[in-house]
Amino acid sequence: MTSSFDRDSYEVDFGEQDLTGAEQERLVSGRAETADRDAEAALRPKGLTDFIGQPQVREQLSLVLDAAKARQKAPDHVLLSGPPGLGKTTLAMIIAHEMNSSLRVTSGPAVQHAGDLAAILSSLEEGEVLFIDEIHRMARAAEEMLYVAMEDFRVDVIVGKGPGATAIPLDLPQFTLVGATTRSGLLPAPLRDRFGFTALLDFYSSADLLTVLQRSARMLGIESELAGLEEISTRSRGTPRIANRLLRRVRDWAQVRGSGLIDEEAATNALRVYEVDELGLDRLDRSVLQVLCKRFGGGPVGLGTLAVSVGEEADTVETVSEPYLVREGLISRTPRGRVATTAAWKHLKMQIPANYEF
Repeated sequence: MTSSFDRDSYEVDFGEQDLTGAEQERLVSGRAETADRDAEAALRPKGLTDFIGQPQVREQLSLVLDAAKARQKAPDHVLLSGPPGLGKTTLAMIIAHEMNSSLRVTSGPAVQHAGDLAAILSSLEEGEVLFIDEIHRMARAAEEMLYVAMEDFRVDVIVGKGPGATAIPLDLPQFTLVGATTRSGLLPAPLRDRFGFTALLDFYSSADLLTVLQRSARMLGIESELAGLEEISTRSRGTPRIANRLLRRVRDWAQVRGSGLIDEEAATNALRVYEVDELGLDRLDRSVLQVLCKRFGGGPVGLGTLAVSVGEEADTVETVSEPYLVREGLISRTPRGRVATTAAWKHLKMQIPANYEF
């Protein structure tokens, strides 16, 4: 059977592979350099004890894994849900590491045919962990095959076409599926219900991000002061991936234009160069706010009009920029469109119109 598995999935050798996937933040334009990708991979914790933040998820997952090890069986299937950059891929790696198993990785968009999934599943070995990133983007035919595979560890391979087609059942080894999604609401209920454990990852506090940065600075051999790392943590949008990326960019500035030490001044100057302001807003975020306030008087404005005005796709504004602006209380979504809050006017240092109603 022909499969796209070799092309779209791979097996992980812990400590050597980088599983970041498609980068979704726009803090630095273009793809990350190879050195940055290697550095990010090296910073991933290998076990649950090294994983920072998400204390409730860590405790729950620890119980699931410890119980599975005591029974000497594969743990239940795990669904990890949450915004990008919070550690879903890292947790999948940790699950495989804790179970002394290997990790197979693929993504929802890569599995567009039932045959692709059948080839992946049939190549698994006993106790392996299969990680499907963006699982909500799998094709419907593959999803329906996955139902039986998750529940009965079996796939039915269709041989032939038309009235003469025959379904041949193929038994699968016991495996653990780890699914990751940024939009759990798009998962069909039959698939969601087959996961034995579901974890919702939330944004990190500045204190947890500071701990992440301190660990990363030690591992990268970066000389830093607490004030400098605190400045980075408050501008990292509650996301460890962004925090580590900004740490490397501030390190670059400190080495080229500073003394090599990451202090508060170095962090502030470096983040100004990379257009990350004190709230963590980047250029696109500020463009959305400025268009909303300056051109449309604070709104309401439809998403399509807003996206055209800033020169971006509507999906980019809605999924990348808007969630953080809403979470920070800078814009509000109403039935009539997007509306700037008083906090947005204050952040832009603009005077609120006398007749403005929010």
